[in-house]
Amino acid sequence: MVKVSITQKPPVLLDLQASIHLAVEIIEEAASNGAKLIVFPEAHLPGYPTWIWRLRPGGDIALGNEIHAKLRANAVNLKAGDLKPIAEAAAKYQIVVVMGAHELESEFSGSTLFNSLFVFDADGSLLNRHRKLMPTNPERMVWGMGDGSGLKVVETAIGRIGCLICWESYMPLARFALYSQNIDVYVAPTWDNGDTWVASMNHIAREGGCWVLSTATAITGSDIPDDFPGRSQLFKNEEWINTGGAVVVKPFGGIAAGPMHKEKAILYADIDLEASKNARKSLDVAGHYGRPDLFKLNVDRSTVSPVSFQDDQSLKKSPWGRG
Repeated sequence: MVKVSITQKPPVLLDLQASIHLAVEIIEEAASNGAKLIVFPEAHLPGYPTWIWRLRPGGDIALGNEIHAKLRANAVNLKAGDLKPIAEAAAKYQIVVVMGAHELESEFSGSTLFNSLFVFDADGSLLNRHRKLMPTNPERMVWGMGDGSGLKVVETAIGRIGCLICWESYMPLARFALYSQNIDVYVAPTWDNGDTWVASMNHIAREGGCWVLSTATAITGSDIPDDFPGRSQLFKNEEWINTGGAVVVKPFGGIAAGPMHKEKAILYADIDLEASKNARKSLDVAGHYGRPDLFKLNVDRSTVSPVSFQDDQSLKKSPWGRG
């Protein structure tokens, strides 16, 4: 058995360094309680952009630009070593960490943000970065579209982990791309919650024959910093902006822990990794039940970046095409 943990404690919205400090404290707390895996919510560093669902379309452009500029200044720059404290904490406490973050693409444009998940092993090594493939509705005003380079299941100290972000879990081919890699634990950080989301996590646990761990951030209006642009216009102190919903689902379905609502806390569960393979005896969608003679999935796992244009000699006059 392995003890896993899921945090739904809020970060300090739009403050990267303060949020990283809190995240390290959460990692220490989880490890001190015996957890060997800690999962953070979607875009935890420095907080999910919940304001995009509240800004008036076409009416709050100046405010939206001000908030986005602050977000960009507080996004994770991997090349600058922003996640070094997280890696060091993973190694210090010998715990696998799945961290959601806004990631700044710093090498080419220096401006585009991605909704990314980072998987650190218990020795602090970075095993995978997955960028959200398709931002949902107004999220497309915040994040660029990711690529297939992170659609992989990685071997960690506690088993084989694969991750999808929020509504990527409604993309059947993305799910199958993970199922087909001998997955033990399916991690789904999100901003969604409620009965429909839990039902979806149950479906995935049955379909994939794997453990499913999911959570959003439990956050109230009172958690929004006083210096957040447009705070009084966008948030009320007493409201629950999101209630969290951390949940652990057994392979083939059934709740093992949670859902945890309206608690700024950590959810714990003991899981048996062998249960994943046992669950696929009857239904193995990537194996004997999958009919590979009829169906095939090809995934482009290359990293997409502007350098691919620059390497094309036919486009010498302009790195973006004819010009």
